Amino acid sequence: MNQDEAIMLLEYVSAACPAQRVGEFTPDVWGELLAPYNLADARAAVLAVASRQPFVSPAEIITEIRERRAERIALANPVYDGNPTETGIESARSVRALLRAAADGRLQQRTITAALGKADRPALPAGTSESGRVRALLDAAAKEAPRVREGVVNVRATVCQRCGAGPGASCTARGRRMSDAHPVRLADAQRAAAGLPPTDPAEEQREIDRRIAASAARAAAESARHHSEDAT
Repeated sequence: MNQDEAIMLLEYVSAACPAQRVGEFTPDVWGELLAPYNLADARAAVLAVASRQPFVSPAEIITEIRERRAERIALANPVYDGNPTETGIESARSVRALLRAAADGRLQQRTITAALGKADRPALPAGTSESGRVRALLDAAAKEAPRVREGVVNVRATVCQRCGAGPGASCTARGRRMSDAHPVRLADAQRAAAGLPPTDPAEEQREIDRRIAASAARAAAESARHHSEDAT
């Protein structure tokens, strides 16, 4: 979802939830939080959430989208037959592409029996091997760029423990907005992307103190060694 689509989605939310307040920077925040998802799924999620309650939040939209995508994968029962010429990394990418195609709704629903068996599968075009069936699915999935940008960490989606900047806001130092984020915020964003909890400031301070003490101990030992050599 891009920024223009985020604005369109918020207009949709305003129509579904007239009492919901939309501020000047709301599209910016929503655009970043919902960047990995497409507008069609987000609009369907808005309808589902708005049918249960008077207000809609990005977190509720994301939860609804993830549940719908998981349901599509379960209904499609995607099975990757494998390719002996692929490396481990290539095979993992192929599996992810197949699952993404299923989650996007580009694979038809089928039972697990149909997924594992071959008797009830549609006939293949002449000259197409069984492994070619999966390859065709993967090639089709590859034509659409992944919506989740692999390796990209959304730092502004996290709260900064150093300056207190909220989601969508920039870090500040001495009352001025920073062009970069505080290191602790970047670390928290990286941990969030990996499914880990935020860093513990107390633990971080203990680690800093430990390193300072270790450095001081090494300096003291080195100084003592030099004094001993001078004495001899």
